[in-house]
Amino acid sequence: MPRWQSGTAAIAYDDQGEGSPVVLVHGHPLDRSMWQPQITWLAGHGFRAIAPDLRGYGQSSVQSGSCTLDVFARDIAGLLDELGLGQAVICGLSMGGQIALEFTRLYPGRVRALVLADTSAPADTEDGARGRHATADRLLADGMAGYAAEVLPKMISARTIARQPSVAARVLEMMRAADPAGAAAALRGRSARPDYRPLLPAITVPALVVVGAEDEFTPLPDARVLAAGIARSALTVVPGAGHLPNLEQPGTFNHALADFLAGLTPAGPARIGA
Repeated sequence: MPRWQSGTAAIAYDDQGEGSPVVLVHGHPLDRSMWQPQITWLAGHGFRAIAPDLRGYGQSSVQSGSCTLDVFARDIAGLLDELGLGQAVICGLSMGGQIALEFTRLYPGRVRALVLADTSAPADTEDGARGRHATADRLLADGMAGYAAEVLPKMISARTIARQPSVAARVLEMMRAADPAGAAAALRGRSARPDYRPLLPAITVPALVVVGAEDEFTPLPDARVLAAGIARSALTVVPGAGHLPNLEQPGTFNHALADFLAGLTPAGPARIGA
């Protein structure tokens, strides 16, 4: 497992396959292993899959206090620099999708295309921000176990829990393993994110918007806002899936991703200085 030093944080990441790079940005409170079905598929079909553990998560350094989305986005840009890559397809789910939007805001020339899965564009409401801070306090006081058990039925669909117990167990394991300090820092930082809706019309690269049909956190209306706001976008709804369609229905998710990537024009120079 390679690691890259981003300031005071050591960022762990997977880098598999050869070809056009696709960066996979995980959600909260998960880690890069949530992308394993996509890493395996991409690496086996002529793509380079790059999946970091965001700072504070997985095997990356713990981040305490507050970590705003621009910090995560700058870490991704620095990792691309480290790997000598100028551009990549940026794919993010949930919080990872908001980080992908922030990356696009900061580095529009480095985005070859966007995949926005089960995410939303608006800023938090005042009540939403207060809720995130309250949850952050709870995680620091009580740890991840109780929180993970409570959110599992919203993280994946009831059908997935009933019919794919191994997926449910893996998601629960990831959430329980998250460091409370890192998860709390991300929650606090995420509460301060901007409204990305004004950014959407300025996005000129192709975009794929994906949502689980049974997603309770970021349901279909949120996905439609993204698809309507980005001119060159397509919307895919994944039946039988909740907030994590890439794990609940990986075949359907990978098929949509394959069709999208196949439709991209050939990439230009991918190396810095090329």
